[in-house]
Amino acid sequence: MRKLIWRAALALLLLFVLYQLWLFAHICWWTKFDPASSAFMTDRLEVMQDKDPKAALKYKWVPYKKISSNLKRALIAAEDAKFVDHEGFDWEGIQKAYEKNLKQGKIVAGGSTISQQLAKNLFLSTKRTPWRKGEEIIITLMLEAVMDKQRIFEIYLNVIEWGNGVFGAEAAARHYFGVSAAKLTPEQAARLAAMVPNPRYYDRHRQASGMLRKTLIILDRMPDAEIP
Repeated sequence: MRKLIWRAALALLLLFVLYQLWLFAHICWWTKFDPASSAFMTDRLEVMQDKDPKAALKYKWVPYKKISSNLKRALIAAEDAKFVDHEGFDWEGIQKAYEKNLKQGKIVAGGSTISQQLAKNLFLSTKRTPWRKGEEIIITLMLEAVMDKQRIFEIYLNVIEWGNGVFGAEAAARHYFGVSAAKLTPEQAARLAAMVPNPRYYDRHRQASGMLRKTLIILDRMPDAEIP
């Protein structure tokens, strides 16, 4: 019986290691080649097609240089002010979020960096499991070890959700403002950045007061945002 338990444990360990190697191989590939999709995009498409089999995502990859610096600054200001300096985790931000959530008695703030958000979007399902956070940490470390900050940010800009079936900067710019991602104004960029925490809700409620307040805050912070 003991041998059987050891064999099962070794088999599980081997599967875990092989899965990590599979993830790492994808990340290495994506240092030079662009992802065609992400785990989160796949999940959202399945949900959409359950309601409408003909549903499709709005998504178009654009290179880093064809995305407005306004949007880059807005996202750094809104999501991860220390992005260019940290190694994947903003420990001070995590501590502040923990204290705020503890005070409120519920989750009202997150401390995830852009690298962590990208790790979740690329590989992890939306289902919360006991090991999901641990896997997110491992993937974040892989991303930071293999990719430079500009590449991480470029992929992030192209795969994050910006509405119901709307993914990436180019699709978002055209969906909301009828322009390319390269031509976004500071105000438009700040509004898009304000939508990131709850994009499907703000897609339906584009004049929500909370989003408008956050847009003004982001606009104020943008000049100080450092982009890769």
